[in-house]
Formats: sequence, structure tokens, C-alpha cells
Amino acid sequence: MSTILDQLAFSASITGPICLMLVLGVIFKRINLINENFIDVASKVVFKVTLPALLFLSIVQSDHDFASSTSLVMFAVVANFSFFLFSTFSTNQVFKNNPDSGVIIQGGFRSNTGIIGLAYVANAYGSNGVALAALYVACTTMLYNVQAVITLTPKGSQSTAQATRVMLKSIRKNPLIIAIVTGFVFYALSIPIPKIASDAGHYFANMTLPLALLCTGGSLDLKAMSSDKGPTWFASLTKLVFSPLLITGAGLLCGFKGLELGIIFLMSASPTAATSYVMARAMGGNAALAANIIAITTVLSLLTCTIGIFTLSSFQLF
Repeated sequence: MSTILDQLAFSASITGPICLMLVLGVIFKRINLINENFIDVASKVVFKVTLPALLFLSIVQSDHDFASSTSLVMFAVVANFSFFLFSTFSTNQVFKNNPDSGVIIQGGFRSNTGIIGLAYVANAYGSNGVALAALYVACTTMLYNVQAVITLTPKGSQSTAQATRVMLKSIRKNPLIIAIVTGFVFYALSIPIPKIASDAGHYFANMTLPLALLCTGGSLDLKAMSSDKGPTWFASLTKLVFSPLLITGAGLLCGFKGLELGIIFLMSASPTAATSYVMARAMGGNAALAANIIAITTVLSLLTCTIGIFTLSSFQLF
């Protein structure tokens, strides 16, 4: 019994602080301590400054052998693309000729690896875990953008080429990808970071997860969860149940364990990315449905992720 309680406590120690920060975000928004303008500005600061600083410093100051993680990167690309195909096939079978199928598919495969996923990894494995997770974030961020354009472009649309150009531009100018690539260059060449710059960078890095989670909680629209129930719950089930089960199961079959398997699970078990709303809106999709999927998966991922961590730790796989 004590072992089970210890495993439950360990699982809650990873997801609990994230849950608390999300709840505080909701409460602060309700009492007008933060507003939409704060959330908008703070989200930009996180995306363009603090999160890149966190990823860059985690890589540069890591003692992990990244050369040995090529298999993890290859697995991340193949597994997530395969799950994209699964999400596309299953959605088209259930919602035939549905104009919102692209939004449903995106809600099922696009994980919030940059915020929630990294927060899970940071709580479970610390800075070395974040450094390795940065590899996963980099390759899946590029992959998700490509897949989103494929699935959200209307059939027969003449705007595919334009959408592709926008996608490539967004990848090239993505601050997270720039920070990760720059971090690996500094790491590979052993370029020293001045202490004053490193200390300032850590101030920014330490702001990232609390600020990002507050903004995520403040942006949740819990009242909107009642609309588009069928598509919303289907996408949420795909994201929170099938994604971690299939991708983590594939990781086990491929021989991953410990830190690498933990990252695979935590990234695949994270909720639908907030950028799926932006992408859906930009490409003329059902933005309200995208927002509902984000809200549902963000709230329920805390439960499903806790169950997953408990299960994996019970078999000494986490």
C-alpha cells in the first residue's frame, strides 16, 4: 500500500504544481488581476524571450550526450507523423465530409510540447530533461506546422502554395527553433557564455513556466466547452488517450526507457497546443471548435497524465 501511495505522490508531484498554476490563472482572470491584454503581452514575452532563453541555456549547460539521442529524434518524427495519419484516417471515418474535419484532426495530433510538455519534463527530470526535450520540441514543432497546413488547407483550394510559404516563413522565424539550433551550435563548439549573460538568461528562463501557465489558465474559456460536443470530445479522446497509448507503446517496442521514454510519454500526453487555435483561425477553420478542444484537453490532461505517470512508474518504466 505504501508503494502505491508513494507512486501516487510522485505522479501528483509532477502534475500538481502545473494544475495549481492553471487554476491560479483562471482565478486571477476571474478577479481581474490579469486581463486579456496582460495574457496577450505576457504570452508574446514567453514565446519570443523567456522560453527561448530556457531552451538555449538548458542545451548549452547540459551534460547530456546529444549525439546518442539521434534515435529519439528519428522516433519523434516517425511516431508523430504516423499518429497524424491515424488521426486523419479515424476522423474521416467518423466525421465523413465534415467541413471541420481539419480542425478535429489538428486537435488530435498537435501537442503543447513547448509549454505544458516542457513543464511536465522540468518537474520530472529537471534541466537535463528539458535539454533533451528541446530536441523533441524542435523536430515536432516543424512537423506540426507542416501537418497543420496539410490538414487545414481546404480541398481544391488554390491557396496551398501561399499557405506553404507562410508555414516555411513561420518555421524559419520561430524563436524556439532559432534558440534550439543556436544552443546546439554553442554546445557543439563549446562557445563560452559570459556569466553576466548567463545570469540574466536564467532570470528570464525562471519566469517561463509560471508565466506561461498563468496565461494558459487565464485564457481557458470553460463556458465554451458545451458547444460542438461530438467533435470536441472525439479530438480530446484522440489527443489524451490514443496519442500517449500508441506513441508511448511504440517507444517501448523500440527499446526506449528511463528519461527518453518519460519524455516520449509526457510530450505525447500533453494537451492540444494553443497555436492550433491561431492556425485554424488563420486558415479559415472553425476557431471556436479549436478553442474548445484546447480547453478540454488542457484541463483533462492533468488527470490522464497523472494516471499515465502512475502506471509507468508502477512498472519502473518512468
